[in-house]
Amino acid sequence: QVQLAESGGGSTHAGGSLRLSCAASASTYTRSWMAWFRQAPGKEREGVALIYFDGRQPTYADSVKGRFTISQDSANNTVYLAMNSLKSEDSAMYYCAARRDVLGWIAPQLHPSEFHSWGQGTQVTVSS
Repeated sequence: QVQLAESGGGSTHAGGSLRLSCAASASTYTRSWMAWFRQAPGKEREGVALIYFDGRQPTYADSVKGRFTISQDSANNTVYLAMNSLKSEDSAMYYCAARRDVLGWIAPQLHPSEFHSWGQGTQVTVSS
């Protein structure tokens, strides 16, 4: 059973920080690429960051490089997204996603079509 549960969203001012968490079921997390996506009203869903379940190959969208950090806790099947220096344009619903990959040698593209399982999302609002 696929289970992804996001938490940690909220409201902050520009320049602030938030940390999102995604708790996954063991079957969803193990040997999967885990990713964060976001979608603002009226816009397409866009990739933010991804990481293999064991911590390999963290990858970021250009728009968040140097500000966001993706990390994982394999013991608890959890992925995190630490967001610093937040901007108003970071406001969106943030989704956790997973893509099973037994080997994990090649990272998938940060595109929604590459990921098979999704959480319900957590809202992030950054006021300027």
